[in-house]
Amino acid sequence: MIQLKNVTKRYDSLTAVDEVSFSVERGECFALLGPNGAGKTTIVKMLLDFTPPTSGSLSLNGIPSSDARCRASIGYLAENHHIPLSLSGWRYLLRCAELLEINRSDAMDQCRSIVELIGMQGREHAKVGTYSKGMIQRFGLGAALMGDPKLLILDEPTSGLDPIGIREIRQLLESLKGQGMTIFLNSHLLSEVEKICDTAAIINRGKLLVKDAISALVKDGDTLEELFVRVVTG
Repeated sequence: MIQLKNVTKRYDSLTAVDEVSFSVERGECFALLGPNGAGKTTIVKMLLDFTPPTSGSLSLNGIPSSDARCRASIGYLAENHHIPLSLSGWRYLLRCAELLEINRSDAMDQCRSIVELIGMQGREHAKVGTYSKGMIQRFGLGAALMGDPKLLILDEPTSGLDPIGIREIRQLLESLKGQGMTIFLNSHLLSEVEKICDTAAIINRGKLLVKDAISALVKDGDTLEELFVRVVTG
């Protein structure tokens, strides 16, 4: 579904991504891991065509990421997304549907389905200012699911959450994975990645260090965190 071939991104003298190649298959839950500044968010920005690669190619379903048709099949949740506090979660979802030009009847149906999926029944009409961080993340994920995307790209979806919020988001992602959704995840919570992802890649200083199935990466009593530290520190 996702293919990166020899992707490089330079900003003047800084090489943020250096000849990176990997693929993510349809229905896979994939994690892109690395320390701060490794190049993870730059790769996401290139997949979404927020910034072009300096060289190499990125494609989704064989279509270049620069082609607007790609974005019709992508749901995206940014790390520090914001929802106006004066809106209700329901109204926020409706506004997202309007931006996607979904007709009113279908938008109402999708909002009802999404509210049920994210477990926010009974709170969807309350103002966002009354929500916990976990609830706001749930509605952020709900917005990313609007329009029935085939691929979810999530940048640190559990950032700033307490353990209960982290568990809630993990359970929601596990539910989406069970429905066959392809998930591309950036996260520093390696224990959560280990629980829900099928495959993972580790990058550092723009270079791909390793990419494999979680079951192949974590074995012989090892943990993903121990592997990560060992690979990144050399």
